[in-house]
Amino acid sequence: MLKNKPRDVQVYPIATDTRILRSRSWSRLRFEIEYALAKGTTANSYLIESDKTAIIDPPGETFTQIYLEALQQRFHVEELDYVILGHVNPNRAVTLKALLEIAPQITFVCSNPGAINLRGALENLDLQIIVMRGEETLDLGNGHNLQFIPTPNPRYADQLCTYDPQTEILYTDKLFGAHVCGDQVFDEGWEVYNEDRRYYFDCLMAPHARQVETALDKLVDFPVRMYANGHGPLVRDGLIELTKAYREWSQQQTSADLTVALIYASAYGNTATLAQAIARGITKAGVALESINCEFTEPEDIRLAVEKSAGFVIGSPTLGGHAPTPVQTALGIVLSTATNNKLAGVFGSFGWSGEAVDLIEGKLKDAGYRFGFDTIRVKFKPDDATLQLCEEAGTDFAQVLKKTRKVRLPSLPATSVEQAVGRIVGSLCVLTAKEGDRSSAMLASWVSQASFSPPGLTIAVAKERAVETLTHTGNKFVLNILKEGNHLGLMKHFLKPFGPGEDRFADVAVQETESGSPILTDALAYLECSVQNRMESGDHWLVYATVESGKLLDNDGVTAVHHRKSATHY
Repeated sequence: MLKNKPRDVQVYPIATDTRILRSRSWSRLRFEIEYALAKGTTANSYLIESDKTAIIDPPGETFTQIYLEALQQRFHVEELDYVILGHVNPNRAVTLKALLEIAPQITFVCSNPGAINLRGALENLDLQIIVMRGEETLDLGNGHNLQFIPTPNPRYADQLCTYDPQTEILYTDKLFGAHVCGDQVFDEGWEVYNEDRRYYFDCLMAPHARQVETALDKLVDFPVRMYANGHGPLVRDGLIELTKAYREWSQQQTSADLTVALIYASAYGNTATLAQAIARGITKAGVALESINCEFTEPEDIRLAVEKSAGFVIGSPTLGGHAPTPVQTALGIVLSTATNNKLAGVFGSFGWSGEAVDLIEGKLKDAGYRFGFDTIRVKFKPDDATLQLCEEAGTDFAQVLKKTRKVRLPSLPATSVEQAVGRIVGSLCVLTAKEGDRSSAMLASWVSQASFSPPGLTIAVAKERAVETLTHTGNKFVLNILKEGNHLGLMKHFLKPFGPGEDRFADVAVQETESGSPILTDALAYLECSVQNRMESGDHWLVYATVESGKLLDNDGVTAVHHRKSATHY
């Protein structure tokens, strides 16, 4: 299996004087929601050898040893002139220190926030740093006169893109990536990466859609033939389409009617990971998000974001028994700006105690705010189950806001078209899925057989459903077909609102398939399915899956069918 394949470094020439070093992990690299599809990833680094030499974005400590070995086999590392950093992540410190031991003359090139982060990551070292603010260039010779474009966002305040006019390559750091591992260096047949690129965008970029639009505006004037991104295959064949998609996806977020301000600070990355999962839950439910890292955001910008938002969520680590000063400042702004009819949420991570979370929660309760989810407290590093809880909490928060908006608007009778569409009927089913520590289920009636050979079906999954995350290409699920006569109990159970992280299968008779997906023993029949592909369809994903196994559990039973009166109601 690929998941057991050892990590390696793939080296490949991509342009004049330019090579890529793809540090590859064939299994899931980290416990962050952006890696949840578990397709592995690549940490892409680049080497430009001209009159001067430069490395762009060396990988984190997971790959330090094999990366240096691959580099030294092909290049005299002791002669290295520059290391260009698209962003400074603390886990790169080990690799950067190792490079400095071999080549102490290295000059680092980064943004101004990147220089601050770099000095913090490599403390006690005398560093040579060139700060690029957008006007400066770096001439490596032979036409490689590099230009730099700051593209900051709240998660990566130091993000810096690099453009090489000689090769017309734009080194995009976190932009235009995908967490997928394979042998393919470029994106030939780029459509196969659509789902992975969209998921990556939804996790990493959607919370910063306004900043993504600003970045796209900055990059539009550069003649680019290739995006050399930080993760996944290089964007060449699908460059125009992906650029257009980023613009459309960003506009979907920035044009949404409702906005949530997500305010946080993170000491060791754990609180930021929780924020990312909550953000994913909010945006997948169709509510826009203004993500604010209060360590790098001006107080006036925080005030404006809170003022225009329908709700806010605050996250904090606990340091020395307190919330960091930027969080305390942000909390003061919130209390003085946000009317207490705005929905609130609180989360945080901690090592030994969680006083910061308790403090924020107490202040907001005393001020009379309503909470959109129960306060989330996480000790140390979050796992998959915790990230699922955070994502579901974010979705619940968004749905409360949407329901409040609907209550304020007068309800209109269904049109004749809506009544007619509502007469389309389908079998009543329950989709169940489990992967690792994550499990979920949903009631479904938008199901149809789609193919004979292989036997396959389509099922529509609302974007805001918790189970949606478990219905990506390669995932397995069970479709439990309900039986007329006893379906009402199961229908009622799976229609009720579940709290974030709540067990969907409590008090329900189940057994498991070999892959671990739950089977409802009171169903008429079940089909174990494997997702082959998905298509975005308005507010749903249309999932096509092939049937791998199944069984009729009651020979005499009749399929339960769901009748609706309108296309706008379940």
